[in-house]
Amino acid sequence: MGCIQRLVVVVLFEGVDLLDVTGPPEVFTLLERELDGDSGYEVVLAAETLNPVTTSAGVRVLPDATFEEVARRPIDTLMVPGSVEVDQRRKVQALVDPDVVARVKELAGRSRRIASVCVGAHLLAAAGLLDGKRATTHWSTAQQLAAEHPSVEVDPDLIFIRQGDVWTGAGLTACLDLSLALVAEDFGEPAAMRVARQLVMYLKRPSGQSQFSVPIETGSTSRRMDDLRLYITRNIAGSLSVADLAARVNVGERQLNRLFNDELGTTPSRYVEAARVEVARNRLETTDDTLDRVASACGFNTIDTLIRAFRRKLNTTPTEYRSRFRHSGTGD
Repeated sequence: MGCIQRLVVVVLFEGVDLLDVTGPPEVFTLLERELDGDSGYEVVLAAETLNPVTTSAGVRVLPDATFEEVARRPIDTLMVPGSVEVDQRRKVQALVDPDVVARVKELAGRSRRIASVCVGAHLLAAAGLLDGKRATTHWSTAQQLAAEHPSVEVDPDLIFIRQGDVWTGAGLTACLDLSLALVAEDFGEPAAMRVARQLVMYLKRPSGQSQFSVPIETGSTSRRMDDLRLYITRNIAGSLSVADLAARVNVGERQLNRLFNDELGTTPSRYVEAARVEVARNRLETTDDTLDRVASACGFNTIDTLIRAFRRKLNTTPTEYRSRFRHSGTGD
């Protein structure tokens, strides 16, 4: 069997997320090892110049080639990572550099396949490569992507989405899921399964990124709503009915519903349930509490109520969640 080398170009720029850059090459390198070097990928990190690029983690990465150099070659897969900034309220915002967008658009024209990693989808959208397509990105910037690019159908739940020759992936470690899917397409699922085994991960993760993203964090809200949200967090096991919350801020129940809808885009009941699920998740990850104790401590009162809330919010059960995400000092 002859050696097959598919050129993969990873776009580098200042402030790029480090794992977005290093994750996919790790998958492709493991494939070469699993196939005894007989076939695989040639991975090239490309930037505007050959000067070191400083990533968001502060780690400097040395490019293999310039954009001008790789533009002279037929590219099999163009991988576009992303970059974010976090403001004082811890709101995450995807960054889009027009110069990088222009380079992505140029290189996309020479590529058989294009894939964004995490918030790299914002760069693809700005380049017009997602118009009329379904796409995903990290859940924390999905609303930004949908608002800035209404021609893109944003699905924030999926790990990755393929639309013809354009792939978009969700956040951070989802770059590994996306890369495994690319390997499966190019070299078959058995080869991808062997790489997944080396990475100690699923070939196909059993559910979407919603399991990590109960949406109780929001943008700017009024002082009154900030105080009420803090009250909910501090009294998560207590009575947090609509009537109780309305009395807390001296408004009627109908007005409270309007406040939640206007400022948080949800209802008081749904917000409280999301907050309780978030606290329950933390207990399941970090303690050995029984489900009965978790339910009581988080205001669910019964295990059945806890289970129903987890199914609604995370599409899993508390037991399944704990088995996958339990933190342990023993290395389990």
